[in-house]
Amino acid sequence: MKANMLPEYLLTTQHRLSSKVLKMACVSHNFGASMKIGRLPEVSQRQFPNKISQLLFQQPRNFKWSKFCVSQYYRGLNRYQSYTTIFNSVSSDHSISEERISVLVIGGGGREHSLCYALKRSQSCDAVFCAPGNAGISNSGDATCIEDLDVFDSSAVISFCRKWGVGLVVVGPEAPLVSGLTNDLLKAGIHAFGPSSEAAALEGSKNFMKSICDKYEIPTAKYETFTDPLAAKKYIKEQGAPIVVKADGLAAGKGVIVALTLQEAFEAVDTILVNGSFGEAGSSIVVEEFLEGEEASFFALVDGENALALESAQDHKRVGDGDTGPNTGGMGAYCPAPVLTQELQSLVMRSIILPTVKGMSKEGCKFVGVLYAGLMIEKKSGLPKLIEYNVRFGDPECQVLMVRLESDLAQVLLAACKGELNSVTLEWAPGSAMVVVMASNGYPGSYVKGSKIQNLEEAEVAAPGVKIFHAGTAVDADGNYIATGGRVLGVTAKGKDLEEARDRAYRAVEEIKWEGGFYRKDIGWRALPLKQKSSTW
Repeated sequence: MKANMLPEYLLTTQHRLSSKVLKMACVSHNFGASMKIGRLPEVSQRQFPNKISQLLFQQPRNFKWSKFCVSQYYRGLNRYQSYTTIFNSVSSDHSISEERISVLVIGGGGREHSLCYALKRSQSCDAVFCAPGNAGISNSGDATCIEDLDVFDSSAVISFCRKWGVGLVVVGPEAPLVSGLTNDLLKAGIHAFGPSSEAAALEGSKNFMKSICDKYEIPTAKYETFTDPLAAKKYIKEQGAPIVVKADGLAAGKGVIVALTLQEAFEAVDTILVNGSFGEAGSSIVVEEFLEGEEASFFALVDGENALALESAQDHKRVGDGDTGPNTGGMGAYCPAPVLTQELQSLVMRSIILPTVKGMSKEGCKFVGVLYAGLMIEKKSGLPKLIEYNVRFGDPECQVLMVRLESDLAQVLLAACKGELNSVTLEWAPGSAMVVVMASNGYPGSYVKGSKIQNLEEAEVAAPGVKIFHAGTAVDADGNYIATGGRVLGVTAKGKDLEEARDRAYRAVEEIKWEGGFYRKDIGWRALPLKQKSSTW
């Protein structure tokens, strides 16, 4: 069942809602919705029975319906004058402080779901929109999803922000950043959390990132860049295996090959440079030394000059238990990461993060956003080296960070946009968090879409502190969740320590009925003794 759409009468210029009133309409704090541009949210009424407010509007926390408004509701809101009466009542009786803000999150995966979840809990946040979002984000009540907003059309995004009073845009995926969405939003006077297209080259070009490391003496693996496959193979033969071959540009997380033999390395060169498997992203390659040690993720918020470290996290890139099989976008993560001691975190800030921030400023492209440093804690030295930079929150690391963050995320990100991070401190929930990714059978290769997923509601109450983030789901004609992506769910749990977080997460995973999916059974194995789990339903 769909809720009534906003009458065309209210969409005319004369009766269009003010930005203050719009911050009360279509807000996602207590109910989930999806909407088309220019219309009120579509809400599944069966999910939220006995709530008058969700049938028409969602109000900010401090808004209360007057008796007059409720009586007007019952007298028939299908009449135009009833709509106008309520809007006039709302406008005259309620004011919103300037500190409150509506936020648009760009993206539709598990990372974006967790950002919406954290923003929804922000006291200063009036409304959370997500474009395009997904069915899970909408139905969870964590955001109002704008499924038909083209996030690569900057003018459309700007128009939406102006129409709906959005004061902050948080860009999740890397592609809109590299394409310049943040540049255009800033020109339009809209705060945007995320780097400019020039600064996003830290992720968009591995060669650019390496050149910054060289120039500003940031520790990283030895490397060379090639466009000629014969020259690349000659260098590989000189260096020996194992060795790492990377497509220079963005390749959806699939452009990195860890070659254990020379033949594998030669095949990687041919795949990227000769066969063109990654298109323009593979027009050049970076060949770098293989670093042995333990990987860790380090996140820092950056405002152009200052950096503020987030909690440490560690993910699992390989698809199979025991870190076997091909690389993926990430099969699970936990926070904090014991491998990153306080001493190492301070060293990472001094030797990697701050030199990068200062270097980018000197290069004339100040970085504003989140720096996600993929690190290797070298086995032979015990010191961190930079493997790669991402210019957005990691996925699935963002999920474990957001469930533990207790600060007002909207205000923190706004401070970064304004260059005021030096006045910000972050508060975190005690304990640990873990996310177990559930993926479609066949991932990271080809997989079948449309398999049915059941028991999600039961899974979220299987243990305390569980939250399921949706990465690739839709709803079929019968109202069932179905898988539409490779990585589909991020089953996340908090606990007093990592062991409790792990046990709770896997307890929830085992409640989910999904014949078309799988998961790793050993997330956290580096930090904890392995507990075998069954992955059958």
